[in-house]
Amino acid sequence: MKITFYGQNCLGIKIKEKHILVDPFITGNDLAKDKVDVDSLKADYILLTHAHQDHTLDAERIAKRTGAVIVSNFEIASYYEEKGIEVHPMNHGGSWNFDFGKVKYVIAHHTSSFPDGSYGGQPGGFVIEGEHKNIYIAGDTALTLDMKLIPLSTKLDLAILPIGDNFTMGIDDAVIASNFVECDKVLGVHYDTFGFIEIDHEEAKRKFYDANKDLMLLAIGESIEL
Repeated sequence: MKITFYGQNCLGIKIKEKHILVDPFITGNDLAKDKVDVDSLKADYILLTHAHQDHTLDAERIAKRTGAVIVSNFEIASYYEEKGIEVHPMNHGGSWNFDFGKVKYVIAHHTSSFPDGSYGGQPGGFVIEGEHKNIYIAGDTALTLDMKLIPLSTKLDLAILPIGDNFTMGIDDAVIASNFVECDKVLGVHYDTFGFIEIDHEEAKRKFYDANKDLMLLAIGESIEL
């Protein structure tokens, strides 16, 4: 499993030769738009955690170019289905076996609406079990006790958590979240993109280190392999 960070909450995940893109927000991200060519990204599936623009901006453009299937909650899936895009709707607690692995849509505490005001359903996260490695993509969320349910069914190899604070949980709550999901290896996302979510990188890493955990902050375009 190869994971590439494209800024904000946007990730490219390669599993079994399938390309999964998460929350594509590139052309509107000043930190990423000159480093990532949105029209060269591969995608067989696009996973959307919720409808906010900084998670969906480039989804339609990429899906129409690649033929990717958009996977999200029922309301978001219906929104894109009306645009002629193939979708797979889900909802909280539900799971589905895709050709790259099993995906479960889990609880997130946030809001969800499209820039045009359309209702974006309830936000969520994804637990992906694929290629003998399991990851949790929290999406935008506060710290929540629902996270404790995840390790009851899935032993995680990586937790992908928002750490920018203000709109989501910050560093201190992310450390607690990693305890809740029983995963000490964390990839930080949703930070630095806007002034409200700028963080001190060294302080963030130190807090995780002091908790005997590993926080990875990837450069845009940088990848890791599990």
